[in-house]
Formats: sequence, C-alpha cells, structure tokens
Amino acid sequence: MPDRIHALPTQLINQIAAGEVIERPASVVKELVENSLDSGAARIRIEAEQGGVKLIRVSDDGAGIARDDLALALARHATSKLAALDDLECIASMGFRGEALPAIASVARLRLASRAAAADKAWEIDGDGTGLRPAALSGGTCVTVHDLFYNTPARRKFLRTDKTEFGHLEQVVKRLALARPDLGFDLLHNGREVFSARAAEDLVGQQRRLADLLGSAFVEATLHFDYAAAGLRLSGWVARPTFSRSQADMQHFYVNRRMVRDKLVTHAVRQAFQDVLFHGRQPAFVLFLELAPSLVDVNVHPTKHEVRFREGRLVHDFVFRTLHQVLAETPEAAHQQGAAVAVDQPVAASAPSQTAMPLRVAERSAAYRAATQWQAPASPSSAARQGEQDAAVSDDGSPLGFAIGQVHGVYVLAQNRLGLVLVDMHAAHERITYETFKRAYAGAGIVSQPLLVPVTVAVSRREAELCEQQARLFSDLGMQVDRLGDQSLVVRALPALLRDADAERLLRDVLADLAVHGSSQRIQEQLNGLLSTMACHGSVRANRRLGIEEMNALLRDIERTERSAQCNHGRPTWIQIDMQALDRLFLRGR
Repeated sequence: MPDRIHALPTQLINQIAAGEVIERPASVVKELVENSLDSGAARIRIEAEQGGVKLIRVSDDGAGIARDDLALALARHATSKLAALDDLECIASMGFRGEALPAIASVARLRLASRAAAADKAWEIDGDGTGLRPAALSGGTCVTVHDLFYNTPARRKFLRTDKTEFGHLEQVVKRLALARPDLGFDLLHNGREVFSARAAEDLVGQQRRLADLLGSAFVEATLHFDYAAAGLRLSGWVARPTFSRSQADMQHFYVNRRMVRDKLVTHAVRQAFQDVLFHGRQPAFVLFLELAPSLVDVNVHPTKHEVRFREGRLVHDFVFRTLHQVLAETPEAAHQQGAAVAVDQPVAASAPSQTAMPLRVAERSAAYRAATQWQAPASPSSAARQGEQDAAVSDDGSPLGFAIGQVHGVYVLAQNRLGLVLVDMHAAHERITYETFKRAYAGAGIVSQPLLVPVTVAVSRREAELCEQQARLFSDLGMQVDRLGDQSLVVRALPALLRDADAERLLRDVLADLAVHGSSQRIQEQLNGLLSTMACHGSVRANRRLGIEEMNALLRDIERTERSAQCNHGRPTWIQIDMQALDRLFLRGR
C-alpha cells in the first residue's frame, strides 16, 4: 500500500523553498541586499569570506526591525510589503514573498540583528527564531550567514571554487550598485576591500560609478539618453556598436530598478543593433525601463529575475524604436548635443542633394569621382590651396573638420578643432551608400514577385490560423501566402530582391517570430543584407585617389548620415585623435 499522506516538517518546507531561491552565495547576497534597499538604507556594506560559503554579512543603515517583529521576520511568508491580494497588482518593493530569510536560515547558520529607528537598543535573534538578546548595533540591520549548505551536502557539492563563487557574488553586487547610484555600497572579501562606491548626486557621479564598476572604456564608448512616451520611460547608457563584446557580459537591464532577464527585451535590443554589429558580437548597455507597477507582473518566479509585461508588444516596440533612434545619431548631432543624447523627437534623415531613384545613390556630381576613375594629382594652386584654407577653418557646423590629405589611398586625414580625424574611406562610404539604399527602397515599398513554382509548406493548425490572421502583414512584406488546408500553406510570391531565397524556411522563420513576438523582421533583415552587399560593391574602393573636394564631400556626408560611426559590418568608420593625445605621442610638454 502507498504511504499515508502527511504534512511536511517546517524545516523541510523551508529547504525546498531554498532550492528555488538560494542557488549559491550570490543568491543570498541578492536577497539580503534587496531587503536593505526596501528598508530605505543610504549605505549598504557586504562582507564575504571564502567566496561567501564561510561567511556573508550584509549590514545597512535602514529603518530597522522592531524587537517584537524579529522572530516573525524569520517565519515563512511573513512580510511588511504586502497586505492583500490586490497589492500583487502594484508591487513597488524589491522583496514581497517573505521567503528569503527563512529559506536562508534553513540551509545556513543565520543571525539577525536590528535596531528600529525609535528603539533605545538593538536586538539579535538566531535563524531558528530563538535566543532573542540585546546586540551591539547603532542602527539599521545586520544579517550574518555562516556555513552555507552545511546541512545539505548534496547542494554544497554543486558549488565551484571560492574564486568562481565570489565572481558571481561580485557581479550581483555590481548590478545592484548600478541600479541604485543614489546609494553607497561597500564590498569586502576575506577582509580586503574590493570596491567602495559613494552615492552619486548627478550625472557625472553616475558616470563615475559606471567607470568604477564597468570600466572607463565602457563610459567613453557610450551614449547617454532619457526618453519617455506612452507611459513608458527608457534611460541609461548604450555603447556604440564599435564597443561590442564576444559575450553578453555587459548587458544590464532593469525594470523599475529591478534587475531582470527578459527574452522580449533581448529581442528588441538585438533588432536595434541588427545591421551595425559583426555577426556573433554582443552589444553593451545599462538600461532602465520605468512603467506603472500595475503594467508589469514581477510575481513570475521566486528568484524575481523574470517579469511579464501586460503590454508586451508596446514595451518591445518602445525599446526597439528608442535604441534604434539613439544609434542613428549622426556625428553632427553628437557634436551639437555632447555626450547626452536627447531623443524626444525623431532624428531627421538628411535628404540627398538630388532626388534619389529606387536603389540608386544620389550624390553631388563631383563627389567621389575617383571611385570610378583615376585622377591626376591636384595642382598646388587649386585643390591643395583650398585644402589648406579649409583646414584652417574652425567651424562648429562641420564636426569632422576639413580634409588635408590621404594615406595610401585608404584613409582620409582631416583636421578639426579638436585635432586629427582619420576616416576609413571605404567603410564610411559603404555606410553612406547603405543608408541611402534603405531610404530609397523604403520609399518605393517592397516589390513582390510571383514564384514560377509555388511552394507548399506543411504547418500546424495554429500556424495556419496565424497566417490567415496576419494576411495583411505578409502582403506588406512582399509575400503572398494562402491557406490550402487545415495544416497546409502555399507561398506564391516573395519580395523581388529575395526571389532566390528558401521560401519554406523564410515562411517558417516569419511564423515563428509572429508566434513569439507578434511581429517579424526576418524579411527586412534579409533585404538589409542584400542592400548591404550592394552598398559594399558600390562604394569607393581602397587605393583610389580622391581630390580635396571629394574628401570634404565624404566628410560632410558622414556628418549627415545615421549610424555613420560604423560600417554595415560593425567596423568603425572614423576616429578622433585630439591634440592632447598627439602631444603625448611626441612627449610635448614633458
């Protein structure tokens, strides 16, 4: 006979809960620091020994816990942050489940000490809710955790080396410190200070914290922005595509100051970077999304790393369009606005000097003439003299300055008010041509071409219904897709530029995007890939000699072109070397 049903012991219940919440020392730190944030602390101190396995101590100067509430704080599902079911609809605190402290206490030796703001002394209690006694604490709360997983050896075996575990712990603290630059953080390991971050009072202080936590190179490569629309606000720092990473180790996303991982947001960011990064490279960013608590469900998973947006499509499009607009910043706009990018209004695309026909690049007649023919050296009395005059001009309307020469037919040298500008001639012209192609093609629309032999595709009933519901979208994308049966579709036409594409694979990819995200950029991405290839072949090649006028025309087009800081493959198109850097090269002033 099967065993009788019986209630589990409280300790075992807490240990089961700990299996969901507490994975490693970093999990303990996250839960305890989030409690400190909810307490209104101004400074938080985190101490760890042996990667956090031997000791974790988190102390703060927050509101503290009253003597009579200490034992209750260690009870499961006891919290001061929720009172009724309706409160789950508008959670503004970091913690709310009342699971962290009892879960930690069930797998480690825990001691909780606290002094409420109005109390005359501090009190301390053990993790099992016993041993209430006076403590030496001037204010706030201090939680000490010894010997993590001492009573669950199977869990302890999964822990890595002290160095690895502390690496995870440090990353969690850094993420929390990025989310709250208004607070001070101290992190110590084995008695040694790892970092100490004081509260930041302004943008300069926030950038200083970014540099301390993520490195000065990240700050130098980022664009700061702050944009609000439709009840949503997105702000933070996004690194220029030239500062890409081999892995997603510098991607920090926060929803109402809560660090989260979200597939919908990841997809939106990837779309925004789709034609400015090398394949396989990862963007770097610190982004803060703010919206009404009622519009996001944080009660999805015990770790609170995941959220669910009530208007997912709105959030996706908002994140994508904002980042796409920030990355479209021109050198001219950057020069006028400085490091901060305000994106309250769309960046206007510069109009070509002549009317652009579909898929043709309109340029000034004299610009880049040497792309198609060699030209004789310019005479000193004309172009060279004009170049000297241009180079002497300090014009804020021309941030890339004026050309002074060419290096081996590959790089254009220009002088601006800051110093020297080096331009990769082909990469820059490739981006200019590509953006012009995209504007011209967008103006003409996506032209459809019937297939000589329609392609029949077997799909699920859900996919067939989705295709019928999105018939208008497929038409706008240049595809004609009809339903043949309950689980069968037929592709009758594709975009003209993709006439040689795999029709079945393209259809399945678009349907997959529609099912997950409600929209698809597959066709646009493939079209952009073709336009990029065309732009590469149509751009000025290396070893072509340009005249001064043509080089200046190239500089002006770079200034007016969106995303012109990098080519279609993610390579930088130009760099600035200021006078200070040049002076250092030649040891001037030493």
